[in-house]
Amino acid sequence: MTELALREYRGQAVVDSRDVAELIGRPHKQLLRTIQTMIDHLSSESESGNRHTFAPVKFFIPATYRDEKGEERPGYYLTREGCDMIANKMTGRKGTLFTAAYVSRFHEMEKELQKRRELRIEGKPVRRSLTDMIRDNPDHNRWDYKLYTDLAYKAAFGKTAGQMKKERAGKGRTIDLLTAEELREYQKQEAAVSALYGIGMDYRTMKAVLVKEV
Repeated sequence: MTELALREYRGQAVVDSRDVAELIGRPHKQLLRTIQTMIDHLSSESESGNRHTFAPVKFFIPATYRDEKGEERPGYYLTREGCDMIANKMTGRKGTLFTAAYVSRFHEMEKELQKRRELRIEGKPVRRSLTDMIRDNPDHNRWDYKLYTDLAYKAAFGKTAGQMKKERAGKGRTIDLLTAEELREYQKQEAAVSALYGIGMDYRTMKAVLVKEV
């Protein structure tokens, strides 16, 4: 069985509906119809005034992706509770294996997210310091923060933030797409950028020091 790939969405662990469909051996369109039916049931309860209601986004978060033709298609991110709902409709071997896969992966991902949260808190003072130095520099321009942020990405991964975001087909901030290990490496390079900026080193010299050209 294919390993379930989880991602972070607004601070919580989710799984793409396409990956769930592949894992349980169902066409994605068929799984989308099942999810839509569940959403309709949850929504109708909410509209009926029942005080015991559940927001559909607690289970299924609307998302989009681009197919092989580059066309945008609808999909969903499933939370752990959403996976529970799908698993509850399944029986037999596939249901058992799917449940085992998502329970173990969500447990691992929740530990990973905790590490990321801790690292982001640790990295805030450096990021704030760099932002303040750029802002207080009378010669800065509006693109400098992006320029030096990309320099930290290039030093860490050999790619700009935009390139990494495109590769991972992510939305929102690139930093939210990094694993804890990647985030640690990025913050190391961001600290180096901040330190060199603080002593007045210009961008070209800084790039020559930090970025290893392939």
